[in-house]
Amino acid sequence: MVGSSHEALHRIFQKDPTLLTKALQKVLHVPFPQPREIAALNIDLTEIEPVERRVDTLLRAETDEGTYLLVVESQGKVDERKRGSWPYYLSYLYEKFRCEPVLIVITQSSTTARWASRPIRLGFPGWESLTVRPLVLGPDNVPVIADERQAQKDVPLAVLSAMTHGRGPQAPAILESLAAALRTIDPDSAAVFVQFVDSCLADPQAKQMWRDLMTAIQYFWRHPLAEQVREEGREQGLEQGRAQAKAEMVLQILGWRKIPVPDTFRERVEACTDLAQLEAWAQRAVHATDAAELFADE
Repeated sequence: MVGSSHEALHRIFQKDPTLLTKALQKVLHVPFPQPREIAALNIDLTEIEPVERRVDTLLRAETDEGTYLLVVESQGKVDERKRGSWPYYLSYLYEKFRCEPVLIVITQSSTTARWASRPIRLGFPGWESLTVRPLVLGPDNVPVIADERQAQKDVPLAVLSAMTHGRGPQAPAILESLAAALRTIDPDSAAVFVQFVDSCLADPQAKQMWRDLMTAIQYFWRHPLAEQVREEGREQGLEQGRAQAKAEMVLQILGWRKIPVPDTFRERVEACTDLAQLEAWAQRAVHATDAAELFADE
């Protein structure tokens, strides 16, 4: 189970390795050759000495132009120690595999992205012995996918968009579009993507909105993450039955979408104990423009 934003940001490329080369080509406009095959490798770079070094994700891409090692590092903040560790990773991997290593850094922070994109130059100024130029994916270059049809065309890229842009005024549109797109893929893959996004959402309101959306389409409740949330609810004394939870979910979705709910409508939703009816209202709430649309067919 993905337990942190750091893990999710790089492990999504293990779930869908083609997303990484797609990001290089379409986001960073790097003419990386189309791989015939991509395989995950052991991330352990530890030597005989008692020093442990691990990259976050390591993939081997076989292309018509040669074999490349794609080194993915999830970076949460500026860390000057990377001036030493990143060049070490690349030189060690080249020595071990005799393949060209490519360093890709992914971050949710614009400040960190600007820092990470600066070349690392080691040696005498002007005559550097080693230069490392990371390729950086972050909120300033990963596209904002807030359109449902666009999200459906490329669900993994829409997931990456939600992971890097899941805060601020654009978050509701991004998350709603992705939630709709998840309906179009197989449930197992959707459940994994749900967890990646949930782990990366640092904004409490965005995280709650995402969980409300996922509850509405039932992916969330089939995933192990749901048990964690239910346990949190029990510990806080908030677990008061499925019907009440679903009723609250319907109202929360409308609230996050800034749709006014008259008292009569609110009372009707809160009084309902029919789980199928509440589920239908929750699905309508995701797309409704007015609270009355919940009851349009009744």
